[in-house]
Amino acid sequence: MRIVALGGLEEIGRNMTVFEFGGKLLIVDCGVLFPEEHHPGVDLILPDFSYLRDRLDDIVGLVLTHGHEDHIGAVPYLLRERADIPIISAKLTLAFIKTKLQEHRITAKTVQVKEGDRKKFGPFDLEFLAVNHSIPDGLAVAIRTSAGLVLATGDFKMDQFPLDGRITDLAGFARLGEEGVDLFLPDSTNADVPGFQISEQDLAPAIDEVMRTAPRRIIVSSFASHIHRIQQVIDAAHLYGRKVAFVGRSMVRNMKTARELGYLNIPRGTLVDFKELDKMDPKKAVIICTGSQGEPMAALARMASQDHMIDLTQGDTVLLASSLIPGNETSIYRLINDLTKLGANVVHKGNAKVHVSGHASAGELVYCYNLVRPRNVMPVHGEHRHLKANAELAIRTGVDPKKALVVEDGTTIDLKDGVARVTGKVTADYVYVENMVAGAATEESLQDRIRLAEDGALTVLAIVNPDTGKLEEDPEFFPVGWAPKDGELDKATDIVEKTLAQLKGEKTGPDAERAIAEGLVRWSDRSLRRKPVVTVIIVDA
Repeated sequence: MRIVALGGLEEIGRNMTVFEFGGKLLIVDCGVLFPEEHHPGVDLILPDFSYLRDRLDDIVGLVLTHGHEDHIGAVPYLLRERADIPIISAKLTLAFIKTKLQEHRITAKTVQVKEGDRKKFGPFDLEFLAVNHSIPDGLAVAIRTSAGLVLATGDFKMDQFPLDGRITDLAGFARLGEEGVDLFLPDSTNADVPGFQISEQDLAPAIDEVMRTAPRRIIVSSFASHIHRIQQVIDAAHLYGRKVAFVGRSMVRNMKTARELGYLNIPRGTLVDFKELDKMDPKKAVIICTGSQGEPMAALARMASQDHMIDLTQGDTVLLASSLIPGNETSIYRLINDLTKLGANVVHKGNAKVHVSGHASAGELVYCYNLVRPRNVMPVHGEHRHLKANAELAIRTGVDPKKALVVEDGTTIDLKDGVARVTGKVTADYVYVENMVAGAATEESLQDRIRLAEDGALTVLAIVNPDTGKLEEDPEFFPVGWAPKDGELDKATDIVEKTLAQLKGEKTGPDAERAIAEGLVRWSDRSLRRKPVVTVIIVDA
């Protein structure tokens, strides 16, 4: 069996792993990575589907372990390649993906499964096990072929007192261990965090205190898929006679779906339209919205920048009921500062017990290693430090160091005769999405955007005699995004003249414009300590 992760290794997000056996392909998860500050203009980052593109008809199914965006967000873009790939998952996850696909005008072929189910898809014999996570209906998947048994946990933790009473199936893990797990793919996000995660129930006192003591409105920001956390907020609001309104398209959509399927219980009379909040006593209002990661277009960030229908005022309380995702630190702290400037009291993970991770810590992972006793381990879902920490835990529990594989996206792993080996590499580049168009940006265009932001632009208009190849008059320079000092661009004319003189071929075409631009960038970098994006326009005299 060949295993290729097209995302999710050395990054938090973009989870996607391909399993190949008997000429057929099975995919587990198909998620997105959210852009950082060095991805200006990018909405989402997808896995690279080029490895699959010539073999789309060989795909027998796409298993989704749960409904978070980093595991399902790229599904619409994969289905644009082949719309009838069977999507295999639990009820809530399928409901979320169907709603998402409606926005892309795609009707999917779905197969609903639950923990305990065992089904065959092509040569793959799949068994599904319950795992506890920060969203209902999480599944691990055991993949059996004659080449061996693989267990992929998906995102999981071992909360012994989950709000929905659905615990991780450790007995199932142990049973598979007795059968013999040839390759274990465990969640690595918290592998470098000692001990065990606390229970979701342990957050109740902090949420209760906010609801009981807040002098005015409470704005709770959470992931739109964190149904358990939102249920806790609703229960506490109802206890103290507060009304709740959802704000944000994804929040409204997901909570509607969760409520219809019975995953979210809202007491009668508690939910109101947010437009009614202005008529209510501020002490009775709770707003649940998106934007806990500082996303600039999300509801909370727009409130903080006073660009939203809801005006934050002195005495309001903002509860950030979510984790701090690596890479988002600057945006989140900026958001907290902006909210504080408006007079809001901001309650967050740093000053109150209002969040617990959905990922297993080191103690839980070690527990699982001792249950499963895998022959080979390939840690997934995490940055390099997380993958490395997870592999070291495996080694400490007895896994051969040569069989604890810390690899990057695109690495091919072949499982044969009970041994997993690195056998090669395939393309697994970032694919950037802008305005729902995949590939709208490239690494080169992003570098240009960063240069534009940092160093500005320079447009050069040069009038050249096509017969002599010389300037008819001094070129004009139009800087944008920076203000040259007097005389600072005087030598730039000499660079244009020298470049024209050195050209051996056509002196008024695109090659000449490119050569002049490159010469000006080199000169500017050396003389002005600036590398603007230079555009040269040559006009025949």
